[in-house]
Amino acid sequence: MPRRSETTNESQPKIRIQYYRSFIAAPKTHKSIVRSLGLRKLNQIVERPDSDAMRGAVAKVPHLLRIVE
Repeated sequence: MPRRSETTNESQPKIRIQYYRSFIAAPKTHKSIVRSLGLRKLNQIVERPDSDAMRGAVAKVPHLLRIVE
């Protein structure tokens, strides 16, 4: 029997999120959103599950993050 994490990771679609603008002058809540997505450096791209929660997090800070196709 496959592990649960193996089946969910492969079957779920992914989105690529890019951190393209600095959050130096942004509020603390915006900084915490960027950090919680695992973004540390400018122009870094991470893959996350395509869920409403992830898209909502990106929608909170559209001036700092973008979804890359």
